[in-house]
Amino acid sequence: MKGILLLVLLIPIVVFSQSQQRTITGSVKDLATKQPVGYCSLIQQNANNGTVSNGKGNFKIDFAPNENNVVLVLQALGYEADTLQINSDQDHYTVLLKPRSVKLEEIVVTGTTRAALLRENPVSITLVAAKQIERAAAGNIIDVLVKNVPGLKAVKTGPNISKPFIHGLGYNRVLTLYDGVRQEGQQYGDEHGIEVDDYNIEKAEVIKGPASVLYGSDAIAGVISLFPHIPKQEDGSLHGKFTSEYQTNNNLTGDGMQLDYAGKHFLFALNGSYRMARNYRNPVDGRVYLTNFNVKNFSALAGYKSEKGYTHLNVTLYDNRQGIPDGSRDSLSRKFTKQVFEGDADDIVDRPIVSHKALGSYKVPDLSQHIQHYRAYLRSFYKIGNSNIDILLGGQQNIRREYTHPTAPKQAGMYMRLQTLNYGIRYNAPEFFHIETAIGINGMIQSNKNRDATDFPIPDYNLYDGGIYLYAKWKQNKWSISGGVRYDLRYVRWNDFYVGKNPATGFAKQLNSHSPNAELQFAAYEKLFYGISGSIGATFQATKNISLKANIGRAYRAPNLTEIGSNGLDPGAHIIYLGNRNFNPEFSLQEDLGIHLKFDEVSGGISLFNNNIQNYIYMSMAADASGNPVVDAQGNRTYQYLQSKAQLYGAEFWMAIRPQNLKGFCWDYSISIVYGFNRRKSFKRKGPEGEYLPLIPPKMLNSSISQEILPKSKYLVGLVPKFEIEYAATQNRYLGLNGTETATPSYILFNIGLTTQIKYKETKNVELVFKADNLFDRAYQSHLSRLKYFEYYTQTPNGRSGIYNMGRNFVVKMIVPF
Repeated sequence: MKGILLLVLLIPIVVFSQSQQRTITGSVKDLATKQPVGYCSLIQQNANNGTVSNGKGNFKIDFAPNENNVVLVLQALGYEADTLQINSDQDHYTVLLKPRSVKLEEIVVTGTTRAALLRENPVSITLVAAKQIERAAAGNIIDVLVKNVPGLKAVKTGPNISKPFIHGLGYNRVLTLYDGVRQEGQQYGDEHGIEVDDYNIEKAEVIKGPASVLYGSDAIAGVISLFPHIPKQEDGSLHGKFTSEYQTNNNLTGDGMQLDYAGKHFLFALNGSYRMARNYRNPVDGRVYLTNFNVKNFSALAGYKSEKGYTHLNVTLYDNRQGIPDGSRDSLSRKFTKQVFEGDADDIVDRPIVSHKALGSYKVPDLSQHIQHYRAYLRSFYKIGNSNIDILLGGQQNIRREYTHPTAPKQAGMYMRLQTLNYGIRYNAPEFFHIETAIGINGMIQSNKNRDATDFPIPDYNLYDGGIYLYAKWKQNKWSISGGVRYDLRYVRWNDFYVGKNPATGFAKQLNSHSPNAELQFAAYEKLFYGISGSIGATFQATKNISLKANIGRAYRAPNLTEIGSNGLDPGAHIIYLGNRNFNPEFSLQEDLGIHLKFDEVSGGISLFNNNIQNYIYMSMAADASGNPVVDAQGNRTYQYLQSKAQLYGAEFWMAIRPQNLKGFCWDYSISIVYGFNRRKSFKRKGPEGEYLPLIPPKMLNSSISQEILPKSKYLVGLVPKFEIEYAATQNRYLGLNGTETATPSYILFNIGLTTQIKYKETKNVELVFKADNLFDRAYQSHLSRLKYFEYYTQTPNGRSGIYNMGRNFVVKMIVPF
C-alpha cells in the first residue's frame, strides 16, 4: 500500500516535469459535400487519449513530441470510420469522411486495457451508442440495452426493476460498472435493480463472456459498463440538454436536465432527473397493484485535464421509492387486494380489494421499498512518456428499506446499509515488439449493517476483496492475440447474530447474546475464498471484410452473502432464503468462436459459446414430505440454495442490411439461443424435474425495419419510421422441481416508432421520438418475469395464473440540446 501511495504522489511530478507537447489541429468534412462534420470523435490508437470536433468540424489534440507512429481513429454518426496517420513534419490536417449507413466499427475500452477496434477483440463486445439510447423507449437503461444487444436479457419485477442476464447467467455473475466503478447495491436480491440515472447514460458496452481477468469475482458471465456524460466541447461555453418523456401505459412522466462546461483545462457538469409512474396495465390484470414508483437523481462532475491526462471527481445521488408487488387477489373477481393485518390476523382470502383510485394513483403505498444510493469517486489517467497509468478510488453507500408492516407503516421490515470502498490502479507499459502490456490491482472493502428492522435475510458482515492481474496484447499484420492471468482473494466474516421478540411492538429485532429469549439466527462465520482466472484469444483478419475470433477463458466467482449466509425472509422479494455456508467458489471454463462480417451493404456475425461451471449455485423451491411448496402464513415461499456442476451453451446471430440503392433503408435481424443443464448425475434425463437450469431465456428473435427520410425542408431535418418484431419461443426447458418454474408459452410483439429531428438553431436539432410497444395489446408472460409466479391459488376462474407483462404502451419523448 505504501508503494501505491508513493506512486500516486509521484504522478504529478512526472506529468508536470514533461512540459513540452505537440499540438495537432485540423478539420473534419463530408467527402461528398465538403460540409463540416461536427462532434466527430478522434481517439488515439493504443492510448486513452482523444478529442471531439466542435460544431464546425474543427479539432485540436495534444500528445508528447516523442510519440511515434501516432494513429487517430475517427468515428462520427452516419460516416464510415477512418484513421489518420500523424506525420512528424505536419501539424494540421483536413480529413474527409465517407458517408455511410452501415454500422460503425466502434471503439471500445471496457474489454481491453486500452482503446481498440471492436473487430480486433476476441471477446464478444457490443457497444450501444448515445443515439440508440436516446431513441429508445423503455422502463429503464437495462431494458434499453436488452433491445439493442443480442444475448442480453433481464429478469424483471415490474417495469422499473430489471436485472441483466448474459447467456443465461445473472445476479452476481454479471458485473455492472458505472464509469468504471463496480455497482454495489445488494445485487443478490430479486427485486434489487440498478441504481443509476437512466437519462445520464451516454453509451454502454456489454461484454458477453468471462471477464474475471480484468475485473475479478462477479464477472463470470460478462460485464455491463455504463458511461455517464462527460463534457467534450472545449469552447468555454455552457451547454446542456433537456429530456422529457411520457408513457401512456403506466402514465410515466420523466424529465432530465443536463448542464456542462468545458474549457482548455477545466470541465464541469450537473445532471438531475425525476421520473414517476402509476401502476402498469395489461389486458388480463388491469392495473397491477404496487408497481408504481418515483425516482430522483442528481450528479455532479468536476475535472481538470492537460495534455498529459485528466482527473475527474464525480458525485451521484439516487433516491427510489417503489411499490413491492405481492400478487394478492380476490379468488373470484381476480381483483388485487391489499394486506391490512399481520401474522395470524392476516387471512389472504379476506384481504380487502384495492380501490380504483389507489390503483390509478402516483402515490406509492406505505408497503413499499425505499432505496438510496450515494456514490463519490475520483478517476485519474496520465501519460508517462510512452506509458500511462489509470487510478480509481471511490466510495458508495446503499441504504435499502423495505416497509412490509401495514399496522406499523413506518417500521421497516428490512433495513440495511451497505458501504463499499472501491480501488484500482493499472499501469499500461510502453509497447515493445508489437506487444501491449498492462498490470494492475483492483478490489473493494465492504461492510453491511442491519439497522432498525424486523426481518434479517443476511447478517452484518465485513468483506475484503482484491486481485492482481497481468494482461497483454500482440498485434501484427492480420493477427491480434490477447490474454491474461489474475489471482483473487476474498475474505468474508461475521459474528454471531441474535434476534428476538420486541415486547413493545411484537416484531422481531436484533439482540445481543445476553438478552432474554435471544435466538441465534446467524452463527459466526469466517472464510477465505481464492481463485485463478485466465484467458487467451485471437482474432484473424481473413479479409478486409471478414474477421475470425476464438477465445477461451477461465473465470472465478466467490459465493455472495445470500448464498452462504441467508436464513430468513426477504420481505421485498416475498421469499424465505436458505443459504449454505459450506459453498465453494464457482469456476467456469468458456469457449467462444465467432465470425464477423462487414461489407458495404451487409454486416453481421455469428458467435457460439460453451460454458462449463464447477460448483454452480442455484435456487430451488423447498418442498414438504408430500412434495408441496413450503409456504408461510403470508404466502411467502421458501427457496434453498444448492450447488452442482452445470453447462450452458448457445449461439447468437445478427445481421444488418443497408442496400446502397435504397438509401436510408435498414433491416436489423438477430437470433439468440441458450441451453442450460444441471450436470448432477441424479438429474440426468429428468428434464424439468431437475435437469434444466432455472431462468434460462427461450429462443429469441428480434427484427426491425427502418427507413431514413430526408425531406427538402429548412426545419425538418429527418424522419425515421421503424417497425419491430419481438418473438419468444415456447420455453419447455425449465426447472420444474418442486414447482420452482413452469413452462412459458411463445408470444410475438409488434412495435412501431417514428423519430424526427427539427432544426431550431444552426447546429442544434430537437429530437422527437414516438413509439408504440406491444401495438396489439398482447397478453403475455415473459419466462424471466418474477411476477409470473406471484399467485396464491392453484386454480383460478379465468384459467390464468400469476401476473402478466405490460400491455400496449405509447411513448412520446423529446430531447432538446442547447
